[in-house]
Amino acid sequence: MRLQRFLKNFSSLLLLVIIVSSCSGIKVEKEEVKSEKVKEVDEMNKKVIYLAGGCFWGVEEYFDRVYGVVDSESGYANGNTENPTYENVCYDKTGHAETVKITYDSSKVGLKTLLLHYFSIVDPTSLNKQGNDIGVQYRTGVYYTDEADKKVAEEELKKLEDRIGGEVKIELTKLDNYYKAENYHQDYLKKNPNGYCHIRLDNSTNLIIPTWDYKMKSEEELKKELTSVQYNVAFKNATEMAFSNDYHSNYEDGIYVDITSGMPLFSSTDKFNSGCGWPSFSKPIQEGLLEYLTDTKFNMVRTEVRTKHSNIHLGHVFDDGPKELTGKRYCINGAAIKFVPKADLVEKGYDYLLPLFKGE
Repeated sequence: MRLQRFLKNFSSLLLLVIIVSSCSGIKVEKEEVKSEKVKEVDEMNKKVIYLAGGCFWGVEEYFDRVYGVVDSESGYANGNTENPTYENVCYDKTGHAETVKITYDSSKVGLKTLLLHYFSIVDPTSLNKQGNDIGVQYRTGVYYTDEADKKVAEEELKKLEDRIGGEVKIELTKLDNYYKAENYHQDYLKKNPNGYCHIRLDNSTNLIIPTWDYKMKSEEELKKELTSVQYNVAFKNATEMAFSNDYHSNYEDGIYVDITSGMPLFSSTDKFNSGCGWPSFSKPIQEGLLEYLTDTKFNMVRTEVRTKHSNIHLGHVFDDGPKELTGKRYCINGAAIKFVPKADLVEKGYDYLLPLFKGE
């Protein structure tokens, strides 16, 4: 049991703290460490959600690394006693769940994106068990304080259930109570880098693209909405004239999405001026979004680039791109893509891609 591992690791340190406290007559908090992770954020954008995902050590550290998170804190939630201790929660059937209070900047990350991260680190079909830990305190749960958050969570849980084709055991309920855990639990994995953790922390910086959200419109609908050039490029494998689309010279921060569905494909962070007259990129946002076919038309052998989910024609990829980047040049028809400025990513539901621009 994790408690035994924990007590073994910390018994000596806690004994020292007790001795020092008793001898000096000064109140000493258990292993108190001033956290430096709280970041400045406009109060108007500050929001909070509570997530239970098994051992809170790993969940806290994981979300502390997620872009847009202001603070993560370990605690106990939705139990039937007040001010529980770690030992109470483990042994006394208090009903509390080890829970992480996540404070985030809603101008940088949305609840939906946080839930996508959360779903990626828990086993949603497991009841009262995560990793090696078993018990009610290790159950999974989303605890909200805002009714609007409930609606978002309901929608995402339903999508999750549809994707896995089974019953999801993650409980969704209003936060009834929450108590901050003892100080020695806070930032546990920062203080103990080799400590127990049941999740992959390095996945916290991965982009999680909800591909299931992007539905392609019917070809009949698109015939009415698209220009003749757009339609011919996307569905007839046509190529627009060089320099005919403004995107070849657009270097504003943002992303480029599939015109038939809105699926994100390329980022301005990977765009460069190739001088060829078509938008050029060194790589896609994520490799699995594209597929490649051999094109032997016009007595040439080229590699055609198509979207994987909608199967529309985008352009071609060549091996004459900048060597300091990837060496690739994705030569893309501007008519097959649509630009979404960085300033509009949150409003348009692409907040999960803001980490692409965090270094700028």
